[in-house]
Amino acid sequence: MAKTNNTKEKSIEETLWQSCDKLRGSVEPAEYKHVVLGLIFLKFASDKFQQRREKLIESGKEKYVEMKDFYTMKNVFFLEDISRWRYIETSAQPTTLSIFIRLPLFFRQLHCSLGHLIH
Repeated sequence: MAKTNNTKEKSIEETLWQSCDKLRGSVEPAEYKHVVLGLIFLKFASDKFQQRREKLIESGKEKYVEMKDFYTMKNVFFLEDISRWRYIETSAQPTTLSIFIRLPLFFRQLHCSLGHLIH
């Protein structure tokens, strides 16, 4: 006698929601949205930064890859090492991910707010 498969297939929404719950860990659901939005923005900014960095290297301007002006002239955020996706990806642990996401965003906001005093 052939066995029938009676398991219900989950929708993509259910699967994503369950995955988010697992990843969220001890972060409160109301707080999680800030972490996720920050993470999305940080990934976007880091990708743009990395693209600009690669273009500088390709054009023979390696000595300028750590100079802020060569990023801002193309409307790209200059990201310090601790704010780059690669650093967060290799350094953050599930229990500290929220801190790793908020810290670079805090420093970016602080720099934008106090930029005229820093220069």
